[in-house]
Amino acid sequence: MPGTSRSHNLIVMNLSGEIWSLLRGKRGEVYTSDMRVRVGQGWRYTYPEISAVRDEPLLEDAELDTLLNPSMIAEVLSPSTENYDRGEKFAAYRQIESLQDDVLISQDRVRVELFTKRGEDWVRTELIGLQDVLRLESIGCDVPLSGIYAKTPFGVGQGEPHN
Repeated sequence: MPGTSRSHNLIVMNLSGEIWSLLRGKRGEVYTSDMRVRVGQGWRYTYPEISAVRDEPLLEDAELDTLLNPSMIAEVLSPSTENYDRGEKFAAYRQIESLQDDVLISQDRVRVELFTKRGEDWVRTELIGLQDVLRLESIGCDVPLSGIYAKTPFGVGQGEPHN
């Protein structure tokens, strides 16, 4: 999304970097918002801030720019998009059969909401401390919130990177 804040950008890069590092040398891939995702059986597409797949990615066509089987999707909430991200977009994401984890990340405070698919239900977990760990079972990654919020106003040492 053009015109995002510094914190928004840092959070996207931090989380994608943490996942990329954890997946390096293993199965799975992580993508940022340039990789679109097809939602449902129709021709609707979204551009999540971060998407990841545990196994081999299934791509729509020879363009290789549309992911069909995300295991995890993450959105960083902005004042202008939060209602859409929590409402219509989240409902659309639930139509993706392969999706197991949907993550909503606040950019104005330390708060991460993880929605994990358990059978037909989605179980919500809220994380609010930098010492908390985001457990993404769908891709086999545990990401500390201190890593997600590094260099933001809410991160370790008020903007200092974590060790």
